[in-house]
Amino acid sequence: MPDLPSFTPEHLATAVILLDDEARVVYLNPAAEHLFDVSGKSLLGQPVQQVFTDTGQLTNAMQHAIRDNASYIEYDLTLGTHAHGKLHLRCAATPVQLDKRCLLLEFHPMDRPLKLAREEQMLDQTQANRLLLRNLAHEIKNPLGGIRGAAQLLEQELEKPALREYTQVIVQEADRLRLLMEKLLSPQNASHYSALNIHEVLERVRSVVLAEMPAGLTIQRDYDISLPALIGDKEQLIQAMLNIVRNAAQAMQGNGTIVLRTRIARQVTLVKRRHRLAVMVQVADNGPGIPPELQDKIFYPLVSGRADGHGLGLTLAQDYVSQHHGAIEFDSEPGRTCFTVLLPLP
Repeated sequence: MPDLPSFTPEHLATAVILLDDEARVVYLNPAAEHLFDVSGKSLLGQPVQQVFTDTGQLTNAMQHAIRDNASYIEYDLTLGTHAHGKLHLRCAATPVQLDKRCLLLEFHPMDRPLKLAREEQMLDQTQANRLLLRNLAHEIKNPLGGIRGAAQLLEQELEKPALREYTQVIVQEADRLRLLMEKLLSPQNASHYSALNIHEVLERVRSVVLAEMPAGLTIQRDYDISLPALIGDKEQLIQAMLNIVRNAAQAMQGNGTIVLRTRIARQVTLVKRRHRLAVMVQVADNGPGIPPELQDKIFYPLVSGRADGHGLGLTLAQDYVSQHHGAIEFDSEPGRTCFTVLLPLP
């Protein structure tokens, strides 16, 4: 029988972390480095409670394993990371005896099947939203012609030129609404795609929102200036990002901090296709967060957390990002909300 090659945790696809008897990291394999986006050397000797955030469930699993001297599995563990926010994992904690007593942690990501199911649902929802918006635009466009015509007839009957300024406002606003409705009714292939810099999009959005709320709002930049060019419709992406950033600013009532962050994402699945590279744009704020009862339907039309909100901003943002074969995700809790937009690179 031929000799079998040596096999170590380095070869495993499962993320493995080994802790000593004081819960300090003594080893993690490449799969763990990839999962948590960390360098193994930088974590060696650190207590696991400092490596991660929100470690309550992990600590409980470790205590069970040590107390019973047996493997303990937490099937739905939420673990906070400094690189990716919160991850949903299945974790197995197992006491092992090496040179001294250690604890072996194995992590299996649960996000992928959940993400694929959520993406499938979001695609169906986007199609339904698009149909609803087109029907709404069609219904709004019909009476606009009557309003415009009536304003023109009224203008001919007015004797005072000053009064005609009001009818001109009616005509101009009716024309503006008509153009907006035509854009909503136009087919997707009417988009104008070209190479663009995502930071030009974000700088335009930043200047617009700061002009709208100049008092207590701070918008910080955290850009990766090495990002390559995207292929997309610049105006659509500006509108999509503007809706997300404006939503964050309005949720904080114009007082707070928004961080615009760009990074490269590798090996991501978007709209059922695997992409080697994608541009990741994050809009993070320190506002009150999205109410839990709204989080499952935040992208639905006419759903808003504000009394004066129309609930179309995020719906349109999702539609425009979907037309670019991208995806929008969010993570929200009181004091922190982060929207992540992923756009594939060619």
